[in-house]
Amino acid sequence: MNVHSNKYKCNECGKCFNINHNLTVHRRSCKSSRDLATHRRSHSGEKPFECSVCSKRFTQAGHLVEHSRIHSGEKPYKCHMCDKAFSVSGNLNTHMRVHTGDKPYKCHVCDKAFSQSVHLNTHMRVHTGDKPYKCSLCNKSFSESSNLQSHKRRIHSNRRPYHCPYCGKLFVTEDKLKCHVRIHTGAKPYSCRHCSECFTRYKQLKTHLMKSHNEGTWFTCEICEKTFISPSDVRRHSIRHSAVKPYVCSECPKCFYTDSELKSHHLVHSEYKQFCCFLCDKSFKYKGNVVQHFKRCSAVHTFADN
Repeated sequence: MNVHSNKYKCNECGKCFNINHNLTVHRRSCKSSRDLATHRRSHSGEKPFECSVCSKRFTQAGHLVEHSRIHSGEKPYKCHMCDKAFSVSGNLNTHMRVHTGDKPYKCHVCDKAFSQSVHLNTHMRVHTGDKPYKCSLCNKSFSESSNLQSHKRRIHSNRRPYHCPYCGKLFVTEDKLKCHVRIHTGAKPYSCRHCSECFTRYKQLKTHLMKSHNEGTWFTCEICEKTFISPSDVRRHSIRHSAVKPYVCSECPKCFYTDSELKSHHLVHSEYKQFCCFLCDKSFKYKGNVVQHFKRCSAVHTFADN
């Protein structure tokens, strides 16, 4: 009896061989069979891999592994430029375009470029006028699903689940909370690749790139030829060419072009001070006031430390 028989084992299916070459040949066919099975599942809709936490199912084991990191909080893929971490390698690759400025997805109508394909798809609706996301409560249509969700929370609900740990202000979305927190922390995560300027918000960086480095596409108002960095800015601006101010203050006769202007105005009638300096805890009604104060306050603290 050959004591060495079946000593080479396939890790894919468990089949054993007494010659290593036979195992090598088998592995190729085994892998091909596995790939074929995965391909068939993509067409049949079969999802044999189930998450033990939330019962979500997947066609491939690798997808289940990536999904499981949502529950474990594991983020093994770390950006070496800003230390941001991701659970999926593809998300890290996409994120790196923030630092490199790479925009491989280009609009064939206006040549505007994007770092992600989903952003290009959304942008194309500017040219097509397509608004596929419709509010079930008021029938208003939107070009982006995120705008629809924000509309529902802002217009049809008073729920603001995200609160600032520094000043307690409540927000409709997590993204708005993240932007707000930077007022307290002073973080400026968006850096210009052409110079040393850094910015709190991506839109500020975009404006800087267009104004200082002539990078990007300007959008022009057809009435007054004023230029803007996005079509949405043009639409908001165009309202000002109308004599109608549809947003009326409930406390006084003042009217406004946009709901954001009305919200800002409401602070006149309120004692609520939503912006807080984290250096001295002084509070302010308006963002501009706390920004100006923070510059003075930080200079005083720097002088005191020295």
